[in-house]
Amino acid sequence: MAAADDLPPDALATWSSLATLLEWLPAALDAQLQRDAGLTHFEYGILYALSHADDGRLRMSKLAGYAHSSLSRLSRAATRLEARGYLRRETDPEDGRYTVAILTDEGAVARRAAGPGHVELVNRLVLERLTVAQQRQLGVITGRILTAIGDEPGWNPAKA
Repeated sequence: MAAADDLPPDALATWSSLATLLEWLPAALDAQLQRDAGLTHFEYGILYALSHADDGRLRMSKLAGYAHSSLSRLSRAATRLEARGYLRRETDPEDGRYTVAILTDEGAVARRAAGPGHVELVNRLVLERLTVAQQRQLGVITGRILTAIGDEPGWNPAKA
């Protein structure tokens, strides 16, 4: 007999599948990027967002919002990327209270070099497993879950 704090069987099956995905997929993405480019998925995401921003520049607070990350976590990752010459930080010339992350030429090269392997893995593990309709459904579903978690919807390439 199920306890009052157990999920019903169908809901438990859905949740356990999602929870397993949330554990396994980030590990697989990190392993591929570490092996091929010496980057974590989080670091790759920073470089990717910067590479798609106007002039390769974003406020650190905006990057943190995209990644749903604390500024301290983002700052630690930015420090690692700075040490490799992939980005630099400077005071925002429009408002000195902010810091801007700027993608360097070396960072752009590293992001482009890491991209094909990352895209291949994303396609192989996720997108090729789904029909086009299922891909759209997944986008809607994840969007609904993200808005339940917080006000910030995360990075959206169409709105960046």
